[in-house]
Amino acid sequence: MRIVSLLPAATECCYALGVEPVGVSHECDFPPAAREQPSVVRSQVDPDADSETIDAQVQTALETHGSVYELDREKLRELDPDYILTQGVCDVCAVDTELVADTIRDLELDAELITTDVHSLADLYGDLQKVGDAIGKAQTAARVVADLKARVSEVERRASECAETPSVAVLDWLSPVMVAGHWMPELIDLAGGTYPLAAPRDQSTPCEWQEIRACDPDVLAAAPCGFGLAQAREDAQLLAEKPGWSDLTAVATNRAYAMDGHHLVNRPGPRLVDTLEHLACVLHPKEFGEPDRAFVANLSHPTPTQ
Repeated sequence: MRIVSLLPAATECCYALGVEPVGVSHECDFPPAAREQPSVVRSQVDPDADSETIDAQVQTALETHGSVYELDREKLRELDPDYILTQGVCDVCAVDTELVADTIRDLELDAELITTDVHSLADLYGDLQKVGDAIGKAQTAARVVADLKARVSEVERRASECAETPSVAVLDWLSPVMVAGHWMPELIDLAGGTYPLAAPRDQSTPCEWQEIRACDPDVLAAAPCGFGLAQAREDAQLLAEKPGWSDLTAVATNRAYAMDGHHLVNRPGPRLVDTLEHLACVLHPKEFGEPDRAFVANLSHPTPTQ
């Protein structure tokens, strides 16, 4: 059984099910063993640039090539997979299903395409089971899902006993500002907060800065998609330069954070439950403990430049 995974979340699902893919994407880096597998995906943007630069590069790539990504067709042919895992959530975040289907047809590969499409925890559980069923790991998938559900239930139980229900804004892009959707409203609710800027399963959407100011969240997290903690913290200076930043309740009360969007917030694999547990610490540190500094950093009142 030979599996190629074209996105980090699917790669993590494979390893959770006890299967090592023979090929991965350029961003697959967890668990560490995934880094040793050959990549079949190339990106046309610089992942180390800031939000504004990456946004411009994405627009150029879409206008010029119709996609942010390019598949290594020769490597894919060489790997000759039985299954290829891709996604239908976001064309900018990973290779989309249509491009992969066209490539399978062009190369005449005898491979089954499995598309993950996670917008909620229920979708995550369902996709884990779908992949497990397809690759002969149905019982393992059931055990993994049961464990994830138990952890979620424990967070929900403890959060329900907390006196405070803070309002929260999670931003998964900073220039332009975008409010995290999909699974994020659900996670915030489970962690004992409210999420006024998006509903469960909404797409992540651009948001005018004035909307953030009007919402005035008790807690704000900057978690740009694909950015690790250090890069997210650096990019958060874009927020500090916006009018009214220091007047936001989250900033004034020292509850503005940078979070690891690459490994946690924006990666819809099994570690979405890790994200939930970290969010519970951010929202209720007295009850859940301080958040892990490897994934969350307090922005400590960055000084506006204007």
